[in-house]
Amino acid sequence: MVRSTQQKNSSMKCDSFWEIRIPSQMSDGGREVDNFVARIEAWGVSHDESLALRHSMHEAVVNAVRHGNGGDASRHVRICYRFLSDDIFIEVEDEGRGFDRLSVADPTTDENRVRPGGRGLMMMRHFMNSVEYNDRGNRVTMHRTCRRA
Repeated sequence: MVRSTQQKNSSMKCDSFWEIRIPSQMSDGGREVDNFVARIEAWGVSHDESLALRHSMHEAVVNAVRHGNGGDASRHVRICYRFLSDDIFIEVEDEGRGFDRLSVADPTTDENRVRPGGRGLMMMRHFMNSVEYNDRGNRVTMHRTCRRA
């Protein structure tokens, strides 16, 4: 399911919204990340902005498919994003139990440097202006203000 709207807001800047629901399969997730990148590039974000947004969206979708829904294709991932003025808002939600973000090991400490885990969340925080989770831990909402070409 894809739902999309586009309208001009009061400042005459484009306000576009997409909502997609996909099965928990990496092939579907990868396709939607590619669609997102095509849309942000058409919207006029710079190459550097596009890379940062792509990495963040990809990581959120991978986490939802692999960790949230355990790769169970009968479960779904909801992906929403909005372009509003110079801002992009992204929301990714899975049907899993959620997680406690405070329990994820810090990958920058010596004892965790060689352990897997936590790097994707750190990358998302690095590339986005804000990254927030709902109380359950199964939905991430991200925001980035972008330079447009």
